[in-house]
Amino acid sequence: MSGRTFGILSPFVGGDYYGAIIEGINAAAARGGDRIMAIQTLDPGAHSADRSGLPDFRKPLSWRQLAGLVVLPGAVDVAYAIEARAAGLPVVFVAQDAEGSDCSAVLADNRSGVREAVAHLIAHGHERIAFAGYLTHFDLRERHEGYREGLLAAGITPRADLLFDTGDNHESGGESVADALIRAGMPATAIVLGTDRNAIGLTDRMNAAGYDLPRELAVVGFDDIADATYVQPSLSTVLQPLDSLGTIVYDLLRDLESDKSPKTRLVPTNFVQRDSCGCPGDGLPVSEPKVRVLFGQVQYLQSTLNIQYELGIELLGTHQSDPRSLEWLGLTPAIAGCLGLWTPGDDNRLEVVGDFRAGCDTGAALSADEFPPPQLFAMTDGPAGDIVFLVPVRSRNRDWGVLAAVGRIQSTTPPGREMMNHSGALLAAALDYEVMMAALRAQEESLRNAALHDHLTGLPNRVLLEDRMEQAERRAARQPGYRFAILLLDLDGFKAVNDTLGHATGDVLLVEVARRLTGLLRKSDTVARLGGDEFVILLDGVNEHQAVIDNVTAAISAPFFIDGERVGVGCSIGVAVSGDGISDPDHLLREADAAMYRAKSAAKRATSR
Repeated sequence: MSGRTFGILSPFVGGDYYGAIIEGINAAAARGGDRIMAIQTLDPGAHSADRSGLPDFRKPLSWRQLAGLVVLPGAVDVAYAIEARAAGLPVVFVAQDAEGSDCSAVLADNRSGVREAVAHLIAHGHERIAFAGYLTHFDLRERHEGYREGLLAAGITPRADLLFDTGDNHESGGESVADALIRAGMPATAIVLGTDRNAIGLTDRMNAAGYDLPRELAVVGFDDIADATYVQPSLSTVLQPLDSLGTIVYDLLRDLESDKSPKTRLVPTNFVQRDSCGCPGDGLPVSEPKVRVLFGQVQYLQSTLNIQYELGIELLGTHQSDPRSLEWLGLTPAIAGCLGLWTPGDDNRLEVVGDFRAGCDTGAALSADEFPPPQLFAMTDGPAGDIVFLVPVRSRNRDWGVLAAVGRIQSTTPPGREMMNHSGALLAAALDYEVMMAALRAQEESLRNAALHDHLTGLPNRVLLEDRMEQAERRAARQPGYRFAILLLDLDGFKAVNDTLGHATGDVLLVEVARRLTGLLRKSDTVARLGGDEFVILLDGVNEHQAVIDNVTAAISAPFFIDGERVGVGCSIGVAVSGDGISDPDHLLREADAAMYRAKSAAKRATSR
């Protein structure tokens, strides 16, 4: 076994289109002793590949570990493939034109199958045959060309009014075409649609509107998805054998190892007739094995819904554990996994921050082309359908990193509804939530701090001071021997500083005073600014306060140097001490205020002598 790894770039890494192609390539690779890794290029949680547009995917994920790249429709820009090929990786496009990229391509022979379908409808007597598809995509344009060739071969000129753009490849596109046909008075008697999902959407809307299909409108789809057999009427379609496509893609990758020149391979398609084209129906293919398979699919879908519900609760609801730990992966069928987050300041390096049963080294930093760690590949089982998946962990707010997991290919769900896409979206939302909550807590703390502190000096304001004084009062009531002192301090000469040097210098002076006062006190003491040049010091548990007054006076009287200017101020201090049954803070603050004015008056009298 060579053990080479081939990467598959896909808008989604599951579903009845992308997943089926991935499944086919994996089966061929497993038979050849190799393995694959599926890499999602769309942001997780995207509704559809058609509506999301071409992903802005540029990272060289896993390039160093890959022996080649497969690019599914709508996965990346051609420039990405050109860069990968320049780095030495063989690149194979699937179901899309590789022109201008110097890369190889595997294409379904879209034209032949549609020509066959058109010839079949003409044989039923139809001449007014419409075509509807999302012509943005190369393979849909090819199907339209096959439709035109089929009409021209029968001598019928294609009509511009019978060409409809579905806008997507899903049921909604078919519904819009049904509405357009009805509004136009049903100008067509038959229609070929670009995908089965388009056809199913149209059929449902026409049935709901009371039209008798296929008598009033014959319908043909393309892809032959599982649902085609069970809609009413059962859907005639063009089959592109995705298992054969997978084998051809893998064989081409192997051929490119020895001959790197670009090559193109075609996969034949063929028309499958059922009720919707007007052929007599054979009824549903019902048998005990078939019913058991269908029952198993129903159980699988129920299990998937349960898992997605539990994931939503775990990642978005309880927040009991760190989502980075990947413990929640235990709720899914994933065998193992790891999470890499982009390193701050380096958007090409991932730090492994979470590991689930893989034994990856958390804390390790890997470049994008080295991710995921090799331990994951050792846990894959290609023949059983277990491969490595990579999905971006990205939201509208932030590109977090990449989630890697080993799990089963999901090829029966609609595209984008597979577990990896769901998990990546929920994980990104959970990480966003953590950041939002941290920001809210920081904002709350900032608002609380602003409400309790002076905006200029950062000292406690009157509100916080009152709370600290009330705490001191309660302690004094509990402990008879406990004393606290309130010192009210007013700067002498501060107005002169403002008048001569300006308010900006005065503000700097107040900040410096606050710094000096804070440096003199114990952690249990409080210094607050009441406003202007008034400060309050609450001394916790004191028996003698004169030494503090002396130290404060000396500290404030020492000169300040602001922007090269020598600035000098003094201070007047009033003191009130609890005791003898008096511990009411407001009363003590008034006493301190009165004492401060007495001290200021005494100082003025002494100066005037």
